[in-house]
Amino acid sequence: MSDLAAAAPRDRIAGRRIAEIPEAERPRERLAARGPGGLATAELIALLWGSGTRGSSAVDLAANALARYEGLTGLAAASEVELLAVPGVGAARAAQLVAAFEIGRRLLADWPAGRWSVRAPSDVGERLVLQMGRLEREELRVVILNAKNVVLRVTTVYVGNVSASLVRVGELFRDAVRVNAAGLILVHNHPSGDPTPSPDDLHLTAEAIAAGRLLDIDVLDHLVVGHDTFVSLRDRGIAFDRRPGAGARAAAD
Repeated sequence: MSDLAAAAPRDRIAGRRIAEIPEAERPRERLAARGPGGLATAELIALLWGSGTRGSSAVDLAANALARYEGLTGLAAASEVELLAVPGVGAARAAQLVAAFEIGRRLLADWPAGRWSVRAPSDVGERLVLQMGRLEREELRVVILNAKNVVLRVTTVYVGNVSASLVRVGELFRDAVRVNAAGLILVHNHPSGDPTPSPDDLHLTAEAIAAGRLLDIDVLDHLVVGHDTFVSLRDRGIAFDRRPGAGARAAAD
């Protein structure tokens, strides 16, 4: 079922205030009877908002917001300022929705709980694209691993213009050195949504690989995150030598 189909309020609810709807048909009562999976997307958002406006139920407001942004994915990507432009969605409802989507992104990114191992670029990319894919500014994060490729921590080292000319390479390794890490993975996003690596991305990767050799910390990959997708420089063969036993090789500047 599409987001829009799931979003459409049932005819018996649309156009009526929650107080005018029979108890058994109200979102809260339906939640108790059916569980969250039995509710339409608009009903779930209505539960979050709690009330509607004069002439429109919370379900109506939610359905209109979903339609305006062509479903849940578009609504989740909307900023607080953009949500304020939706009729009936004031500052409080916009803030509630933004907070709810952020909680959902963090939950998905943290699942499963505890330490996790990296066996392929997707183990990192699929997690961090949820957190970074829709950021409005560039961020550079470092995924720090031990000798068994278990993630020890993920740190944000830069926010703003992630450029080889502005990033101090030593900052990339600061926490890795403190915890005696064996390797790290660089991850940064392109707010444009296009994850194609830029010349600056290649240059930064080359500098990081060279510094890692001096510190005996392997730079295992550099992921560039776009909207809902990512590119692994190692998988693309752009900045790393993929021959067995050859280790990482910086691309030519």
